[in-house]
Amino acid sequence: MKSSRCVGVSVTDSFVLSVAWLCNGACVEVDSDTEAVTGHGFKMSCISCKMRGEVPASATVDWWFMAKGESEFSHIYSYADMTGYIMDDRFDERLAWNGSKKTEDVQDGSIYILNVTFNDTGTYRCFFDRILVFTNYEHRTNATKFINLNVVGKATRGMASILSEIMMYVSIIGLQLWLVVEMVYCYRKIAAAGEEALRESEAEYLAITTESKDNCAGVAVAE
Repeated sequence: MKSSRCVGVSVTDSFVLSVAWLCNGACVEVDSDTEAVTGHGFKMSCISCKMRGEVPASATVDWWFMAKGESEFSHIYSYADMTGYIMDDRFDERLAWNGSKKTEDVQDGSIYILNVTFNDTGTYRCFFDRILVFTNYEHRTNATKFINLNVVGKATRGMASILSEIMMYVSIIGLQLWLVVEMVYCYRKIAAAGEEALRESEAEYLAITTESKDNCAGVAVAE
């Protein structure tokens, strides 16, 4: 069996810190967006990466929904054996699988909501049920993620997005200023080296001239 290693790293996305696991499949866990626009489609991201990339596994994914004002979750979607099932009439023909394709070793359990409505506002729960298959035994693990979705009439920019763009421009300006300072420093250093070389050349020329005059004077006296 071909072995591989998973390396845990930290990544930031719009100032949201998430844990990423880089394996053979380059699996990275990031948080889902939380604002959808009515009448448009929306991807609900739910990713659960394996700690051991070399271990074969199978997983099922279930989605649950608790609408705003309700107190209990309702089962709305199930994905198993590479097949998705809509479990709630409110989402009939409006949910589509948007996760891992053509594999039972599911790590991306994302779904896509078609034609979002204001009634889709609420809390979503994504549940991974995974079985890791080792040589002599199987190990069952699970993971749960929550997404608080807010549906709006038109797209708005979140504060994190605005701050991210500001930081990007500040970084660009800072880099440009640093380059200017480096260019000035290098120019001055080169200019100083050139002046020093000219002074050394001038000193050598004067030394050679003086030595030539002395030699000429010695020859004249000898004659």
